[in-house]
Amino acid sequence: MLKKVVAALFALSSLYQMNGVAMADGLDSLPPDQKALYENIDPAIPLGGTVYKDFVAKRPPPWKIGYASTYAGNTWRANMLDEFSNVLVPKYKEAGLVSELVVTQSDLKDSVQIQQMRQMVDDGVDAIIICCSNITALNQTIEYAHSHGVPVFSVSGYVTSPYAINATENNTDGGYKAAEWLAKEIGEKGNVLTVSGIPGFASSDSFDNGAKKAFEKFPNINVVGNVAGKWTDQVAQVEVQKFLATNPAEINGILVQSASENGVVNAVQQSGRDMMPIVLGGEASAACYWRQNPDFISKSFHFWPPRSDARLVWDVMMRTLQGQGPKIQSILRPALPYTIDDVKKVLKEDCDPNSTDWIEPENNSWWPADVANTYFERPVDPLAWRPKK
Repeated sequence: MLKKVVAALFALSSLYQMNGVAMADGLDSLPPDQKALYENIDPAIPLGGTVYKDFVAKRPPPWKIGYASTYAGNTWRANMLDEFSNVLVPKYKEAGLVSELVVTQSDLKDSVQIQQMRQMVDDGVDAIIICCSNITALNQTIEYAHSHGVPVFSVSGYVTSPYAINATENNTDGGYKAAEWLAKEIGEKGNVLTVSGIPGFASSDSFDNGAKKAFEKFPNINVVGNVAGKWTDQVAQVEVQKFLATNPAEINGILVQSASENGVVNAVQQSGRDMMPIVLGGEASAACYWRQNPDFISKSFHFWPPRSDARLVWDVMMRTLQGQGPKIQSILRPALPYTIDDVKKVLKEDCDPNSTDWIEPENNSWWPADVANTYFERPVDPLAWRPKK
């Protein structure tokens, strides 16, 4: 935690020093309803104004975009990449705004991601999207990109560099809401198992910190174990099976970080134990179990819907390249609840328990256009925008 606070102070002090950009240009510039979404956050998230307020792209469109991902081995990553490659790129190519998308995977190695990002800059990309990265390890590389006129956008996780924009979820808020709901769902007493993502990664740690804060409100809730599911069903299933096999105590609820809830559901079923409430985060496979067992839980949450996250960061990136002037360095989205009725709208009773799809928020409610416009100085529909002649 100390490291995160120091990183936050460094990032904020840097913002004050650069180009006269001050805190008032960031969080204080947002309307009250959006500003309220920042009340329960990781203290290291930068909330000042950005160096891209008056950014001008180094060349006119069509733009070459880089996507420097850290990992490709789960359903969340697959859905996000599919949204980029097969939905957004074709749409923006047709509009004459994008020429190509360059994709790399670093297999969770910071040094590899750094090398890949530098190569993207040297090869002439106009912007880079990074995913789920270390909050400080890439900062020098992000500054290198900025020095070459290439803005960097972080999705599903944040970085502390003042030369990046974070377009991501409020993961502390997500963990808090999930834990609070689970505690109430099991009667505010009992034993809880938590399944983290990848410890040390901002998304995972922020979510866990929010959950811990919520559980502290319930003195009769006991967190009896934690395993790392690594946001992957197969890993989570093995780790939860091992825990249940070696810990005979009753487990009354399980708090899970997606994309691993289907692995947890499978592990409980194979353990022979009665099913207990499990937090779901959007995997259609786990939602299929809920569809077929409607009394399983009362609700769950969209914490980081992959296609919606892809559209979020893409929209922020395009608006920035177009000179629309982002107001704040970190654009955060809240966890959104969904119910069995929402599941029934998209899944039939004979749904696929092994689906690799996700359930997404309805009607682009993750990042609606009227909300997006409030985060920019000169907002316009990015698909309708055209460069000045």
